[in-house]
Amino acid sequence: MKDKNDVASLHSSQRERKALWKKAIKWPLYSVAVMPIVLAAGWKYGARESLLLDQLFGFLIASILLLIWENLTNDLFDDATGVDKFKLHSVIALTGKRRLIRNLANCILCLGLGLIFLLSLRSHFAVFLLVLGSCFLGYLYQGPPFRLGYQGLGEPLCWIAFGPLATAAALLVLSPNLKNIPWEKAFTLGAGPAVATTLVLFCANFHQVLEDSANGKKTLLVLLGTKRAAQLVPWFVIISIGLEVIPILKGQWPITALLGAIGLPPAIALIQLLKKNHNKPLLISESKFLALRFQSLNGIGISLGLALGRFI
Repeated sequence: MKDKNDVASLHSSQRERKALWKKAIKWPLYSVAVMPIVLAAGWKYGARESLLLDQLFGFLIASILLLIWENLTNDLFDDATGVDKFKLHSVIALTGKRRLIRNLANCILCLGLGLIFLLSLRSHFAVFLLVLGSCFLGYLYQGPPFRLGYQGLGEPLCWIAFGPLATAAALLVLSPNLKNIPWEKAFTLGAGPAVATTLVLFCANFHQVLEDSANGKKTLLVLLGTKRAAQLVPWFVIISIGLEVIPILKGQWPITALLGAIGLPPAIALIQLLKKNHNKPLLISESKFLALRFQSLNGIGISLGLALGRFI
């Protein structure tokens, strides 16, 4: 019969493991995956165009699958370089089964791309090529032999993948009658929200600068240092909001698109947190979630504001 201390230790261990799995799954992060199609849907509805709900939900599911693949492979690649040796919430650390995780990641990639291929057959084949391009950029970020994220290029790769490429694909998948890739519309719609998405990636590494540097991972944060990096965060927010205000001033978007400003409170909290504690890992370990709250609320606000344009 187990004594009370053994039972308490068991429950504590189970709670800790559950908390680690919650961190490993990173479910709030999937906001970045779904935002391009949410923005495209808001734009389409606001423009009084019909929404193809099967295409919309299909793209939504595929986007989530592809981000799961990205997260799993990133854990695999980081584990191979030793960057994650102290990261207890890595999927590899929690399971200890590299081969299983690799096979699972590949299966999820095939499912996601297979679904995108089916959706492209019902809309425009460029949808498949654009999403494939986004996945390739995702591989360039961490995958060998490129590992461009280790050279400070993760942020521009993120902006391109979740900005023009993903937004163009989302617009096409909802508009089967379009003959050409709507690059101009995709840039206008996706540029600002993609900067907010890039901020999430930028803030994800604030608390692990020393570990990254020691393992040869020269992220933008390692190259800049935490103080200068913290000074850049307000510019991420300003550029993101600025790119969203320009279409309103030009009359391309309705005034209701200013609802994107609902993301500003967490952005301001993030700026203040990093200004005071940029070099204190324990205090800023959750800064990426403030950035994620800004990205989510900002994107949802714009989407809702564009949709409300239908009634103006």
